[in-house]
Amino acid sequence: MVSGDSNIIIHVISVLFNMSWQIFWPLAFGLILSSFIRHLLPVDTVVKHLGKTDAKSLTFTTFLGMVSSSCSYAAASLSHTLLAKKATLANAMAFLVSSTNLIVEMFIVLVALMGWTFLWGEVIGGLILIATVGFLFSRFYPKDVEQELRQHIESAEPAKHAHSDCGMDMSNMKSETSDCGMDMSNMKHETSDCGMDMSNMKHETSDCGMDMSSMKHDHMDMPAQEETSLMSKITKSAGFFQMDLAMIGKEILIGVVVSSILIALVPQEGWKALFISNDVGLPTWLHSLLDVIIGIFVAMIAYVCSVGNLILAAVLWHGGISFGGVIGFILADVLTIPMMGVYKKYYGKRPTKWMVGLLFLSILFTGLCVDAIFNDFGWVSADQTVRTLNQSGFGMNMTTVMNLIFIPLSIWYYRLGKKANAGMGMSM
Repeated sequence: MVSGDSNIIIHVISVLFNMSWQIFWPLAFGLILSSFIRHLLPVDTVVKHLGKTDAKSLTFTTFLGMVSSSCSYAAASLSHTLLAKKATLANAMAFLVSSTNLIVEMFIVLVALMGWTFLWGEVIGGLILIATVGFLFSRFYPKDVEQELRQHIESAEPAKHAHSDCGMDMSNMKSETSDCGMDMSNMKHETSDCGMDMSNMKHETSDCGMDMSSMKHDHMDMPAQEETSLMSKITKSAGFFQMDLAMIGKEILIGVVVSSILIALVPQEGWKALFISNDVGLPTWLHSLLDVIIGIFVAMIAYVCSVGNLILAAVLWHGGISFGGVIGFILADVLTIPMMGVYKKYYGKRPTKWMVGLLFLSILFTGLCVDAIFNDFGWVSADQTVRTLNQSGFGMNMTTVMNLIFIPLSIWYYRLGKKANAGMGMSM
C-alpha cells in the first residue's frame, strides 16, 4: 500500500514538473513582454488603434494576440496592460481570447494530437468568439462597472506620484514641489534639497540628501558613467514584471498544481462519467448545449497550459463529448478558477463577475455555433482519429532551448525589478 501511494505521489510530481517545464518559457516571455509594453507603449498609440471598438480594432487586436503569447496568465497580464493604456474593454478581451487560442504553438499541438478537423474548429471558433466578445462587451458591460474596473486599475498603478520625490510617499503633500518633506516656507530660490543645510549653496536643484558642498552647478557626478537610457527603461520595465508576479504568482502556482493532480489521478473513465450518453434521446440542440456547458465546467477546474489542455481535450473526445463541447472546453482556458483569481486581483470583485459572465455566454454561443457548422456540413464524425502525443518536454527540442534562455533571463529580470521597486519604496 505504501509502495502504491509512493508511486502515485511520484507520478503527480512527474506531471507537475513536466507541465511546469512546458509552460515556463511562454509564461516568462509573455510577462516580460507585458512589462515592456506597459512601460514603453505610449498611451496615445493604444488609444489611436484600440480606443474604440470596431472591425478594424478587433482585427488589429486579434493579430496582436496571435503574435504575443500562448500562456493564459501572461495573456491576462497583457490584456490588463492594454486596459491600463486606455484600450476599450472589448478590445482587451478580444486580445485575451486571441492570445490564448489563436497562436501557432497551439495549432501545431492540435494538428499533432487531434488532427486537422480540430484545428479548423479551433480557428473558426476563435474568430467567432472574438466577434462575440467584441459585441457583448461593447453593448452589455455596464458603464458604471467599467468605471469601477478602470478606477481599480488606476489605483494599482505604481509611481503615480513618484516624480522627483526621492523615493518618498508624496500622496499627502500639497503645493510643495520636490522638497523631500522639508518645511520650505523660509527658503528662497533653493528647491528639492531633501533635508540638507543649503545655506552655502545657490541654485543647485534636486540633490535628494547628497553632500553637495563641494559641487557647483553640477548635478550628480556618478562614479561610473550615467546609466544608459536603454538600461533605465529595462529597469523600470522589470519593476512591472516583479509586481505582476507578486500579484498573480500564487494563482499561477495553484493552477499548475491542481491541473497536474487532475491529469495524473483522474482516469479516462472518470471523465466519461461526466457526459450524457447519445442513447438518452435528447434533442440534438439540447445535447449539444449540455455538452458545451460540461466542457466549459471541466475547463474551469482543470486547465493550466495549452498543451495540458489539449491532452485533456483528447481524453474528453474519447469520452464521448460532442465536437462543440471539445471546442468549448479548449476556448474556456480564460475561465479557469485560478484565472478568475487573477481577474479579481487586476479588476476588482464586481467587474470580474460581469467579465466572467459575458465570457461564459460568449464561449457557450461559440461552442454551439461550431457544433452546428461542423455537424451540418458533415466535417466531423464520432470516430474522428486522435493521435498520440509525447507529453515529455525534455530533450534537445524547442522547449528546452527556450527554457535555457528564459530561466536565467527571468531570474535576473525579477531581481532587477525587485531592486528597482525596493528603491522606490514599493517592495512587494
